[in-house]
Amino acid sequence: MVGFKNRYMLIEVFLDPDKDLLGEGTPIILTQFNLSKAIKDSILVNFGECGLGSSLGSFQVKYVNPITKLCIVRSSREEHRQVWSAITLVKSIGNCPVILNLLDISGCIRACKETALKCDKEKFEQSSKSLSEEEIRQMNNCLEKIKLLEN
Repeated sequence: MVGFKNRYMLIEVFLDPDKDLLGEGTPIILTQFNLSKAIKDSILVNFGECGLGSSLGSFQVKYVNPITKLCIVRSSREEHRQVWSAITLVKSIGNCPVILNLLDISGCIRACKETALKCDKEKFEQSSKSLSEEEIRQMNNCLEKIKLLEN
């Protein structure tokens, strides 16, 4: 018996530099919940309730790194183009303007995980000089978490 066919999307989140943060001093902290809510809201606005209902079957934010701002999103193979479209149309998470960039689409989580690990390590090496001790510890926790990531 064949299991459900999924697509895994590796996404990079950029804080929009062209817009102010609406008077807030700190940008939003990226979590699975607020990213998932932003994508679901985008699906609802752009594809309606029927589109949201059809894409929620296997939709899940599998991994979020709040320091490097890399995320892995799972979607069903049939609905992944709809979710992909909605991801590109997300303009804000909470009150913070963002731009979401799709880096990779894969049919298995293992390949997506390897790409995410490679990107995370490169970003960590670039920014490790400016990170605090707490952020370095949090980054190491995220790297361990992605290594354990499975379906």
